[in-house]
Amino acid sequence: MSEEKKERLSAHEVAVWLRRHPKFLGQYPDLAMSMVVPREDGPAASLASYQLEVLRDKNRELNKRLADLFANAQDNERLAVRTHQLALALMRADTAADTVRVMAASMTEDFDGDAVRMVLFEPVAGLSPDWLQILPSGRDKRLAPFKDALVAGEPICGRLNPDKMPLLFGDAQESAASVALIPMPGTGLIAIGSKDPNRFFPGMGTLFLRLMGEVFVTAMLRFDKK
Repeated sequence: MSEEKKERLSAHEVAVWLRRHPKFLGQYPDLAMSMVVPREDGPAASLASYQLEVLRDKNRELNKRLADLFANAQDNERLAVRTHQLALALMRADTAADTVRVMAASMTEDFDGDAVRMVLFEPVAGLSPDWLQILPSGRDKRLAPFKDALVAGEPICGRLNPDKMPLLFGDAQESAASVALIPMPGTGLIAIGSKDPNRFFPGMGTLFLRLMGEVFVTAMLRFDKK
C-alpha cells in the first residue's frame, strides 16, 4: 500500500516538475516522440500527435466562436439599420394614427411576427383595427398582470405567463407560442407573437426592442394633446 502511495506521489512530483519546466521535452525530442497519451476514443497516440490533435480541436473551437461572433455582428447590424429606418418612418408620419400603423407594420416585418398586438392608454383618432386596444392606464383590471413590466419598462422575451395572454392575444393565442413584449410606461404595450415556441426566448438581446419602443413613445408625443 505504501509503495502504491509512493508511486502516485512520485508521478505527481514529475507532473509538477514538468509544468515548471515546459521546455524540457524540447531538449529531449526522442523522449517526446516515445511518450504516448491514452485516449478515451481510440488507441494511444504519440505526444506530438496528441498535441497536434489538441491544437486542431482548439482551432476548430476558435473558428466556431469567430463564426458565432460574426453572425451576431451581422444580426446587430441589421437590427441597427431597421431601428434607424423605423425612426425615419415614424418621423415622416403626419398623424398619430399613421405613427401607430408604421410601428405595427415594422414589428410584423422586422421580427417576422405571426401576431402583433398593441395596447395604448390614450385613444387614437381615426384608428380602430382589431390588433389595437385602448385601455385607460391604471383603471382597467386587465392591466394588473403587466404592472411590474410597465414600471420596469424592460422588454420581455419568451413564453408569457397565462394571465398575460388573454388581453394581448385573445382567441389567437396559438399564434403566440413565444412572445416579445415591449412595455412602454405611460404609453402602453406592444406584443409580437410567434407560432415558433423558440422564436423568442429569455436571455436573448432586448436592446433594440427597447430602443424601438422609446422611438415610438417619442414619436407619439408630437401629437399629445393636439
